[in-house]
Amino acid sequence: MSAVQVYDPAMCCSTGVCGPSVDPSLTQFAADAAWLVTAGVEVQRFSLSTEPGRFAEDAQVKALLQDKGESALPAVLVDGTLRCSGRYPTRVELAEWTGARTERPGLPIAPIGDSGSDCGCGPEGC
Repeated sequence: MSAVQVYDPAMCCSTGVCGPSVDPSLTQFAADAAWLVTAGVEVQRFSLSTEPGRFAEDAQVKALLQDKGESALPAVLVDGTLRCSGRYPTRVELAEWTGARTERPGLPIAPIGDSGSDCGCGPEGC
């Protein structure tokens, strides 16, 4: 399976909920990154404020920062290839780049609460 490295701009946390204003793109990307992990994709995130050495270690990220400065962040690499910079990718893009499936065949999604029981189980049990 694929590996994703995310080079975030300087911030106190990767969720976007740490300051006075919440960045919806950060909270959405945090959810998308968690989804990737459940799909079996390795996800690593590096923050410029806490791990600046990581940014200098990757030649692509270093060149990107030298060329465009901090506006090039976030930078997203998939299997070592730069796929996106200056914005967070969508879940659809992440799925295309990593091969992660947005649906899991063989796992039906049953509506909750349609059986009349308290737990939402069907007549055959849970």
